[in-house]
Amino acid sequence: MSAAPAYQTRSARRAMLIEPGRLELCAYAPPRPGPGELLLQVRCALSCGTDLKAWRRGHPLWKLPMPFGHEFSGVVIEAGSGVSAFKAGDEVMAAPTAPCGECFYCARGDENLCPDAVGRMLHGAYADLIVIPAHIVARNTFIKPRDLPFEEAALLEPLSCVVHAQAMAAPAAHETAMVIGAGAFGLLHMIVLRAAGVRQIVVAGRGDARLRWAADLGADRVIDVRAQDAASEIARLNGGFGPDLVIECTGQVDGWSDAFARVRRGGRVVFFGGCAPGTALSVDTRRMHYDNLTLLAPFHYRPRDVQAAYAMLSRRDLGAGRIINARRSLADLARVFEMLEQGTVLKCAVIP
Repeated sequence: MSAAPAYQTRSARRAMLIEPGRLELCAYAPPRPGPGELLLQVRCALSCGTDLKAWRRGHPLWKLPMPFGHEFSGVVIEAGSGVSAFKAGDEVMAAPTAPCGECFYCARGDENLCPDAVGRMLHGAYADLIVIPAHIVARNTFIKPRDLPFEEAALLEPLSCVVHAQAMAAPAAHETAMVIGAGAFGLLHMIVLRAAGVRQIVVAGRGDARLRWAADLGADRVIDVRAQDAASEIARLNGGFGPDLVIECTGQVDGWSDAFARVRRGGRVVFFGGCAPGTALSVDTRRMHYDNLTLLAPFHYRPRDVQAAYAMLSRRDLGAGRIINARRSLADLARVFEMLEQGTVLKCAVIP
């Protein structure tokens, strides 16, 4: 490696989640990248529903206090020894995890279940600088197309999760799909369903702003689940048979139950939103069996999902960046989570 660059003599900032509801912007000495690693200047970090859950109540897999944020894009400041695919000045985008490639799950193509995938997740994107570990550099880091905005490039990780879920669900062009939940993930699912050519896409949710965002982003139909006739309106979809595919994105048990109740006979339910620990879903086994239902619960993503998401973003025709509807500075990060809690923003770009 070359001599330490001049920026390392200055203090960098990094947000720490100290405890639920308490964020601190701390000074820290940016490290130099080790073998196989990249030191990145963060150009954009995005708010995330998982981060919001952690901010609210902590996370069972994350030990506090901890560096915070995991959706990002930026510019390479320095490459560690042995890195040949990237160099200083490259604009890059990355997913914050990567599997080991050697374990039981990786050998079976279930890399999303690899203990390394979430066990070595990269945190600390709400910062001026971040070091991308070697295992992520090797498998899930990409050159950002020059015409792709940093904000949209930072969607690589959530889009990879959506790609994995829809690969399991296999939506078809002739189908009616319903998304329950009009948050960022729900509307990202809607956008990807539209790109897949699905005939009719319905978004069911609550909150006037979110329902308006769903309509503006291209939902064929928007249903307010608070309305008295919401259930009968859903039942009338698809010629009165109900939706072929239901994707649940609220992460609430009530949403899971509703998704199970609304899908047509022979249909598929994707339980995408993760619920709080200790919760349980009661399933009518008779309906599940005699209605021939398929229940899917996708988790995380695989390298092939990341590659597919990268290809989608690189084509520049997906329009996923439309779900980013606010921008704030790193110094204003606490306000970002207040806005997310209040539901006044869909997805926020944090610009250091």
